[in-house]
Amino acid sequence: MPGRDITRLRSKTTRISPLVVSLMLAGLCLLLPAWSQQAAPLNQPKSSEPKADAPAQQNKEDQKQLDDQGVYVLRKDVDEVMLHATVVDDKQRIVTTLDRNAFTVFEDGKPQSIISFHHVDIPVAMGIVIDNSGSMREKRNKVNQAALNLVRSSNPQDEVFVVNFNDEQYLDQDFTNDLRKLKEALEKIDARGGTALYDAVVASSEHLKKTARLEKKVIFVVTDGEDNASSETLEQAVKQLQDENGASVYAIGILGDEEHPKRAKKALQILADRTGGIAFFPRTLDEVDAISKTIANDIRNQYAIGYKPTNPKLAGGFRQIRVEAKAKGHSKLVVRTKSGYYAKTQTASSASK
Repeated sequence: MPGRDITRLRSKTTRISPLVVSLMLAGLCLLLPAWSQQAAPLNQPKSSEPKADAPAQQNKEDQKQLDDQGVYVLRKDVDEVMLHATVVDDKQRIVTTLDRNAFTVFEDGKPQSIISFHHVDIPVAMGIVIDNSGSMREKRNKVNQAALNLVRSSNPQDEVFVVNFNDEQYLDQDFTNDLRKLKEALEKIDARGGTALYDAVVASSEHLKKTARLEKKVIFVVTDGEDNASSETLEQAVKQLQDENGASVYAIGILGDEEHPKRAKKALQILADRTGGIAFFPRTLDEVDAISKTIANDIRNQYAIGYKPTNPKLAGGFRQIRVEAKAKGHSKLVVRTKSGYYAKTQTASSASK
């Protein structure tokens, strides 16, 4: 199958003839005046009056977070650590009504000062990473449908790529929000071989770090077995994900008849718990679709909490993170976010910028 003999993530390229390029440029010149008139309002200051349903200050902050294409992104200070956190009550219901004062952030056991706080539906860069080993052959249709429904239930400005993996991993669709393209990539089923889960997760994490435009990152992984073919270890995969701006992992383990379900389940739980995601273990394949929609809801209802570490990033090393939340009317709140990160060591020149 053309383009599927690679073992590292890479996008496919298409060659365009000079004649086509010339025609495209000519058409662009004709359309530029009209586009500039339409795009102008996006670049002009909006009315100073806030919307009726939003505080003025939040309205100003939101305007500052729009990039050149009108997509909401978080721009943070280079010394800031950004956490994406989900809060649930004692009945496992997501809590979305908290303000900044409800949260306390601890790094290595020491309280930190929160310098930025948002509770908005921020678009994410997402890797859909699906097991394509032999044991998944009869499961892929329902898994593919669940993956597409995850995208349908997510922010329409999300940017998504698809990786199918068995002994090796293949980038069958680079970043897009085109459901047709994602569907075509998911249907590239060649169910055979073993399960190199950790290799696929590490490669997907690298792809997110190097090419993702959006700050918030997620890996959605579905597998039905224990890793038996990776060159990377579970510990190496976790370390890669715990990079300062690493992805949260949401995992679905279809492990009903797996020979070693306990080890496979533990591995998925570790990948999710250490990164602020969740691992699900459905009893039947029919539950996967509902789980995918639950994941989309979780991602869209997170708090973005930024703080500047009291221990400068220049010191490097691993930092443990704990976040607590307390609010009237809630006897117990649990905050789920990444358990820690490896601080990037900066040069003196970059730190001073």
